Amino acid sequence: MLVNHKLTIATLLRVFRGRIILTWAMILCETGLMALMPLLIGRAIDGLMADQLGAFWQLCGLMAALIAISVLRRLYDTRVYGTIRVELGNAQARRSQTLPISAQNARLGMGRELVDFLEHLLPEAMAAAVQLVIAIIVLYVMSPWLALACGVVTMVVMAIYGLFHRRFYQLNNGLNQQLEAQVSVIEQRRSRPFHAHLLKLRRLEVGLSDTESLLYGSVFIFLLGLVLFSLWYATTQLEASIGTIFSIISYSWEFVDSALALPATLQSWTRLSEIMQRLNGPRPEVNSSAG
Repeated sequence: MLVNHKLTIATLLRVFRGRIILTWAMILCETGLMALMPLLIGRAIDGLMADQLGAFWQLCGLMAALIAISVLRRLYDTRVYGTIRVELGNAQARRSQTLPISAQNARLGMGRELVDFLEHLLPEAMAAAVQLVIAIIVLYVMSPWLALACGVVTMVVMAIYGLFHRRFYQLNNGLNQQLEAQVSVIEQRRSRPFHAHLLKLRRLEVGLSDTESLLYGSVFIFLLGLVLFSLWYATTQLEASIGTIFSIISYSWEFVDSALALPATLQSWTRLSEIMQRLNGPRPEVNSSAG
């Protein structure tokens, strides 16, 4: 199914679009039900205090639907993405027969990362996006200035990631290139080249970790600043009750939690961009030395 196609995320989405659309629909439904949970819990509390069970049974129905959809989606996902991994692996094997075994082995693992992105990271990003939109809408209803602050912070987060994109790409390029040499290094059965190989992997992994730490440290400054701004604005600029102030801070924090998925998704996409170029381009020179 994939032999005559470029091995990219777009290709996987196109070839397996029917199956992936179905699992995405279940993800959106699951996320929507989760977003309704606080609302129905509040209504159930009010209803029970008034000796009315209608809202309580609605909450029970929502929970039952959420459990059913969650279980069915996970059962379906495992089979769908398992099939995609098989088809992708077969396509890789056919087009990489001239590569050294070391490179073939490494690229097979890299190819699976494309499917992992579709199965895990992208659904998490979709769920976060839904929660992000809900948080902004609720904050806008309470005050347009709070929603505006969220929008500004979102653009700042994307701009910050743009400063780190090239560094992430270069480090992933070096890491993947070194991984392609791993089997060849092991086959030498010599301790010095193997030790040098491990040292280079360590340097690249430390570089990725340090860059990631700087990225998230920079992002957190603005995200936590948003929470402090929301607290200040709600308590000093709005005539709001304690419950409303609590809701503003809660949704501001939910925005922060969801917004963190943005750099995580972009970082994964940067790595996948390098992998897709590697899988579909000419074989790069592999350096098995410590470098």
